[in-house]
Amino acid sequence: MKKYKNLPLPLPFFILAVFLIFTLGACKMSNDTKEVLPRNQSLPLFNPHVADFICETEASKVPPIDAQAEDWFLEARAMEDPEIFVEDRDYKKIVDLTRQAAERLHWKAMLNLASLYVEGRDPLHGEEEAVQLVEKAMRLGISAAYDRMGTYYANGTGVNGDITRAYAFWQKAAQMGNPQAMDFLSDKLNVGPANEGAGYWANIPVAIKMMECAFSQGYGPVAYNLSYMYASPRMASGRVSGPRTPETKALALKVLHEGVAFGCEKCANKLKIEFGDPFDLANMLVPYIDKARAERYGVLSRALGFNPNRRFPNLDKILPLPPADLPPWDGQRKSLLDAAMGVRPPPAIPQASAASLLQKPYFLAADYALHPAGLHSDAPTAPFSAYWQPAAGQGLTEPARLFRKDEEFRHFSVLDAAGKIRYGPVTWEQCLTIRHNHGAVEPRAARGLLREVARPEPLLSCACGQACPVSGVWQPWVAVDHPLQAIVNQYWRQAWLTQGASFPRPRRDWLLDLPDDDVTWHLMDVSIAGPG
Repeated sequence: MKKYKNLPLPLPFFILAVFLIFTLGACKMSNDTKEVLPRNQSLPLFNPHVADFICETEASKVPPIDAQAEDWFLEARAMEDPEIFVEDRDYKKIVDLTRQAAERLHWKAMLNLASLYVEGRDPLHGEEEAVQLVEKAMRLGISAAYDRMGTYYANGTGVNGDITRAYAFWQKAAQMGNPQAMDFLSDKLNVGPANEGAGYWANIPVAIKMMECAFSQGYGPVAYNLSYMYASPRMASGRVSGPRTPETKALALKVLHEGVAFGCEKCANKLKIEFGDPFDLANMLVPYIDKARAERYGVLSRALGFNPNRRFPNLDKILPLPPADLPPWDGQRKSLLDAAMGVRPPPAIPQASAASLLQKPYFLAADYALHPAGLHSDAPTAPFSAYWQPAAGQGLTEPARLFRKDEEFRHFSVLDAAGKIRYGPVTWEQCLTIRHNHGAVEPRAARGLLREVARPEPLLSCACGQACPVSGVWQPWVAVDHPLQAIVNQYWRQAWLTQGASFPRPRRDWLLDLPDDDVTWHLMDVSIAGPG
């Protein structure tokens, strides 16, 4: 069975427009026809015997995230840090911050808020409100919301328990690009260390495609099972069809190592055992026993067990795979974790903008700028909380202002098509807040997950095809409007590279359908190779 849980989850605009149509009541076809609630929608039954699986990327299909909402969300996540005792957490503020972000259609916040409701962190909201929030995210086309609804059906959370419907929702989520659903379903297709024989659901080719798709999106836990698929050749039934070879073992070892970088505790523990005390010396994945490497993987495994939100993108700085030599280490847990974790430069200090000098509701903090989202509404009230301004072409110069959900839009005097003045409603356009940092390369994460370093001088950037000119931490970056920016412009994509090494290639090294030319690498830190 699935390890059912409510985890924080680490659209194109036309789908947002569809959501607005639903919001404005256009989904009713007649007085006697009501919308089928997303929780009750009819879905194809789970089919383990499909001939193929098409990899979709979740991040390319979710709504654009409002920068101010992201800051609220990250602040709330930091307040739930596992190092803070549950009884010491300010859940009232956590709920308030998460709700603020969710009101801006921050999809991760919407699902986190649903989790907080289910956990009883808000006395005024419970399981039914959580289900409604997930349904709202489903209307936005969020694949993670379909995964969550599957878990609700499996657990009977706010809905009548139904494992058949649960699998149907998980199947839909995987098809839409959700890595958690892919990981779970691929495991059911007879993969992993305990499933080497044939079984009714066995479908190894599709399972591998699901796992690779999830792994390409930075989902670490899937690396554990994927390593077993790579270690030995297998038939479609799941049965091992040949011995491990040096090539298959090297590939499995590489996936486990990258899984550790992506936050996979089981991968770190597996490598601790492989390097320190393997169960089968004849078939071990590693080239030789190395107690020093085993000790370092053990430190990482314990850290991930305590805080699964950690990521170690610069793992090679302190723990590269053989045949590379181990860098020196002083034996202190903190120095090893600091070396492996992501880094960021000090945030740019924004200069005051015109909006930051205005009063509410026109006020906007100097940290942000506004960008028209291309989403319009002719409704009398704001369909959701956001900054809105009269759309262009109506002869108005009214600046954007903050409207709360259901707050009445203002009326104006405008010229109609005949050139006559009329007073009444106008079309409004949503504006997203964006970082007011002039496009600086600044990966973001909840407090405590990044180590701040001095910004290198001079700034150095390279294309994928170049050789690394300076040893250090490098951050990949794509244009902010790129459809895959949400899984490239992340601190967990960083890499520690030595001078002369090749930069990672998206298709070759990330299994991500992304041209090399779209990615630029930026130097973030030039510190020594490891703590000693």
